[in-house]
Amino acid sequence: MTTTVPIRFWWKPGCATNTRQIRLLQAAGCEVEVRDLLTEPWTPARLAGFLGRRPVAEWFNPAAPAVKSGAVVPSAFTPEAALERLAAEPLLIRRPLMEIGNARASGFDTAWLATQGVALAEGPAPEGCAHGDAPAAYCPPPAAVQA
Repeated sequence: MTTTVPIRFWWKPGCATNTRQIRLLQAAGCEVEVRDLLTEPWTPARLAGFLGRRPVAEWFNPAAPAVKSGAVVPSAFTPEAALERLAAEPLLIRRPLMEIGNARASGFDTAWLATQGVALAEGPAPEGCAHGDAPAAYCPPPAAVQA
């Protein structure tokens, strides 16, 4: 008998990498509730539950334009200042944010998913921007992932 794992998944709408991650989760038997990372009403306290187990510099999305340009230097932030900045500018948050029950994580952390009972298919898990070093491009939201 297969058990469906409900997971909340915050993404940047249209992100090609997040789309592949969602499909991997669905193929692994997860019921994925997709939410918009950019419009969610984040607070520093709420974000801390997703980010707190990683070093502060890893809380930031390395592909965010402000990080890539050097305008935002993740290693220069205290935890408190980082949480304030990320709550104010969600595009800077490492994604996806995921929640299974009361457990939370940032980034597509396959080891964390395994501890939550999610068995992904063998092979590399998509991580990082699918566009590489190309300028930030808009990925149109795929109809199959839209709520």
